[in-house]
Amino acid sequence: MIVLGKQLPRRTVLRGIGASVALPFLDAMTPAFAGEGGSAPLRLAFVYVPNGMTMADWTPRGEGADFELSRIQKPLEPFRDRLLVLSGLDQHNGNALGDGPGDHARAAASFLTGAHPRKTAGADIQNGVSVDQAAADVLGTSAPFRSLELGCTESRTVGDCDSGYSCAYTNSLAWRSPTTPLPPEVDPRLAFERLFGGEEADLDPETRARRIRYRRSVLDVVRGRAAELRLELGAADSRKLEEYLEGIREIERRIELAESAPREVRPDLDRPRGIPAEFGDYVRLVFDLQVAAFQADLTRVATTMVAREGSANTYPEIGVPEPHHPMTHHRENPEWVEKVTRINTYHTELFGHFLARLSAVGEGSGSLLDHSIVVYGSGLSDGNRHVHESLPVLLAGRGGGLLPGRHLTCPAGTPLNDLFLTLLQRAGSPATAFGDSRGPLPGVLAG
Repeated sequence: MIVLGKQLPRRTVLRGIGASVALPFLDAMTPAFAGEGGSAPLRLAFVYVPNGMTMADWTPRGEGADFELSRIQKPLEPFRDRLLVLSGLDQHNGNALGDGPGDHARAAASFLTGAHPRKTAGADIQNGVSVDQAAADVLGTSAPFRSLELGCTESRTVGDCDSGYSCAYTNSLAWRSPTTPLPPEVDPRLAFERLFGGEEADLDPETRARRIRYRRSVLDVVRGRAAELRLELGAADSRKLEEYLEGIREIERRIELAESAPREVRPDLDRPRGIPAEFGDYVRLVFDLQVAAFQADLTRVATTMVAREGSANTYPEIGVPEPHHPMTHHRENPEWVEKVTRINTYHTELFGHFLARLSAVGEGSGSLLDHSIVVYGSGLSDGNRHVHESLPVLLAGRGGGLLPGRHLTCPAGTPLNDLFLTLLQRAGSPATAFGDSRGPLPGVLAG
């Protein structure tokens, strides 16, 4: 393919006072990918939803390519050919194993680590390295940020959050080491500044606010350089750059709107600024930040906690004003089961927004979704009984040779960690085991 216009290094960045904006993949950067086999890099994303699922409304009918998406998965119908639904995967170390109550803490702590967390509410926490961080040891070395951790529920990492388990377990998916959780950033403004605002995230709040007012916008700072660069690019790249920069500006506008919107806040709650009042708007904004980070190749590994484990979020916008976690202990009450199913379906609808945005971003010969593997799931199946077997898990995308468009039922007792070992090896890790894995999971990837 002949590329018109200027040839650019992959790490071209537009810089200004207190701001830096990495560029998306452009045709003019194609030579920069020669060291990566001439193709776009693999991205891995892990999206977690809490408190389990209504499994009867989660599990698809049919096997292989001849399957029908379930009620909860129906919002993902536009991406059916890019979904791989996996049934029958267990996370054994989420079980009590003699430690008594605390299934919600163990669900979150074990989901990506495959480890059984030490039961403690003190500083002597002990878990395992999570799969995202093991993948970041390989994929993260080629990006400015080795990984990105985002969340949509305020959280803390100290104190007792579940029957003697530290809040570090319920509120963190990613673990850099067995004693180092990576709590998600839940303030979109801070996440935005970290990705696009240079040193802003390290400043004190008053100085940061003053500089933001002075700067007005990340794109105001780099606008002149962007205009110059567009003149040097081919028409397609110029259009792609303009769309990308406008997308960043739209994210910033939404954060600014959330910061300025009047709202009632409990006096005892220190709520971060930049969080939309509506939960759905909040989650979509966080997903859009993740897409922008992938698009600019700022990171290749990300985790998102839609809500922390044991979350008592309410969802009046879908007719569920009751808190989520108590509703999952429905004791088969049909009305409560229905409300839990609505919440589960709403979460997949929001996840569908993430897939749509990834699919809409062109990259090379495909899209960001084509070059990604996105894992979606929960550390509990039946939230009513706190079951850690046959977990609700699906994969989306086509990256790394993923074989989507199917429903795959695994043999009883198959560890979820077999899947994670498979993804690690495809990412280029030399790992031969992960948690209680027995070996790579067949039928997931080509080759």
